[in-house]
Amino acid sequence: MGLATDREKTAHLLRRFGLGASVEELDFYSEGGYARAVDRLLGESAEEAPLPDAARFVGANGRLNPPDAVAWWVVRLLGTRRVLREKLTVFWHNHFATSVVKVGAAPLMVAQIETLRRLALGPFEDLLLAVSRDPAMVVWLDNAQNVKGKPNENFAREVMELFTMGIGHYNEEDVREAARAFTGWSLRRIPGGPLGVSAQFLYRRAAHDDGEKTVLGTKGDLGGEDVIRLLCQRPETSRRLVRKFFAWFVRPNPDDATVERFAKVYRESGLNTLALVRAVVLSPEFLSPQAERAVVKSPVDFVIPTLRQLGVGERLAQSLPPEGQLPRRLLLPALAAGQAMRAMGMALLAPPDVSGWEGGPAWISSATMAERIRWASTLFGSGGGGRPGLRYPAESLLEAEATPSAVAARLSEVFDAPADPETLSLATQAAATKKGSGTNAMAEAAAQVLFASPAFQYC
Repeated sequence: MGLATDREKTAHLLRRFGLGASVEELDFYSEGGYARAVDRLLGESAEEAPLPDAARFVGANGRLNPPDAVAWWVVRLLGTRRVLREKLTVFWHNHFATSVVKVGAAPLMVAQIETLRRLALGPFEDLLLAVSRDPAMVVWLDNAQNVKGKPNENFAREVMELFTMGIGHYNEEDVREAARAFTGWSLRRIPGGPLGVSAQFLYRRAAHDDGEKTVLGTKGDLGGEDVIRLLCQRPETSRRLVRKFFAWFVRPNPDDATVERFAKVYRESGLNTLALVRAVVLSPEFLSPQAERAVVKSPVDFVIPTLRQLGVGERLAQSLPPEGQLPRRLLLPALAAGQAMRAMGMALLAPPDVSGWEGGPAWISSATMAERIRWASTLFGSGGGGRPGLRYPAESLLEAEATPSAVAARLSEVFDAPADPETLSLATQAAATKKGSGTNAMAEAAAQVLFASPAFQYC
């Protein structure tokens, strides 16, 4: 164990802040050393692939349905070259957990994801303000029902408890007063359009309580923007965000001193997320043995990199026609990935509740492990469990004869699977049992062993 070389450090960087890396991507990022790889990743130097907008996923009924919206996002996850931005979009989707199940309209969810993507690396205050005004969030936390004389406290409570400071740093009076500040923040639905329906933020002045309020010790005719500014200025907010950021991207359970050190950097940058990312990825903590393979892979981190490492994402992006509706057969990899991630416990656009996915060890159970192993059948075989198989041509990965040992060793390399000798031996033995059935059968059997190994559950 240990990140001894620049290439190993870069692979670690792309596992955490990217979407995994193919051998070719690793070659691109690691040329010139680790510091250069950081500059390339944070500077988004890779030219973006031509990815279709959501309007091209509209169904036969003329509307964008939830499965169509998921397919749209998965295509981006598979095909993007701006991997840091997309990875942060997933992080913020979990932080501002909003579900299409209650929101109802998939176009509103697409608009929210676009907002998260656009502001993912900028100042947190800009992101929080935009999300607070986002129509999907207005519906999700009932702020359209928050009016003068009858304040609804749902959004005011969650913006303090989950989005910023956390429990213990405010009281019930703060919640009540903040709810008054957010009165009148509503939305206007717009029928028609390329997605079938949309909405925009609407400030209803007549519904706003313009009386004096006191929030976190600050008194005045406070509006929602004032409350957001107050929350972002609180040191508890930077500490909570850094602690959550560390758990997702570095390692679980950082000590208080480490959290405070990076929270100070975050505060001094004006809560600029790009500055936080740079400080983290260049830190000894991120490159320490304690951080290597220390984060349990989410379903996104399990499924998306395997497809990208096989080159499926890039080929998908290049194969889509430049205009018009997208043929379903071309979207098969994205549809299969979305279904698999849902079965593994992560239904994009539908987090379980306002607190998001628990993550960490909670990703692993007997049921989800069975789905992780089954993913090998989806990649190389006929699928299973009601899901289609992609039948990726495994022989294209090999330069020589498809022996069981060659198949196992090559998949271990392609999938960035840290296979110890015992695991590699088991993968070889599994492939050997399918030798008479062709290369894909051997690859499916070997991949099942790799995907089941304890080490492969960590990124």
